[in-house]
Amino acid sequence: MIRWMRHLVLVLVLALATAAGIALYASRDPVYTIHEWMDAGHFSRYDAAIQRAATKYQIDPMLLKAVIWRESTFQPDKVGKDGERGLMQVTEAVAKDWAKSQKIESFDPVGLFDPETNIEIGSWYLKQSLQYYSGKDDPVPFALAEYNAGRQRVHRWIGENNLGPVTASEMQANISFPSTRSYVHTTIDRYNFYKRRARM
Repeated sequence: MIRWMRHLVLVLVLALATAAGIALYASRDPVYTIHEWMDAGHFSRYDAAIQRAATKYQIDPMLLKAVIWRESTFQPDKVGKDGERGLMQVTEAVAKDWAKSQKIESFDPVGLFDPETNIEIGSWYLKQSLQYYSGKDDPVPFALAEYNAGRQRVHRWIGENNLGPVTASEMQANISFPSTRSYVHTTIDRYNFYKRRARM
């Protein structure tokens, strides 16, 4: 009886290990997947707020989550080197523009550490960029480059091709800041990762 039970436990352990191995292989990002398994709450606790902002601004929630992952790895108290704050690393200037658009007379930048507020403002700002580049073959890389480096720099990278309209891939090739090129590439990779598995 004891030997039978040991065999059963061994078979179950091997089956679980095989299933886990297949899941990790299929995920295409085993490190991220393992982190999700170990601390699921860390990776999903803001999903409801992301979904609300995505619905309000008509942005794919998987894109918003990819930006949050890239900007702060889901740390609501993160402060960037230039004073960016919170999950989406929103600047005070963007927060002021958002407050003005919402007819809010005064906005305390401390509010950027509130996850709901931060996602709201970051989503509003990203939507402005997506709309601005909506005539491009793929507005997402343009919007991400602007989110990271600003519109003037994206204009410069677009202007480096005088042969006609610049495609998303041409603009990415023109990005002269390695950090911004990496930002766009890794954020799109994470966005595609979420899309492949059809969930955030």
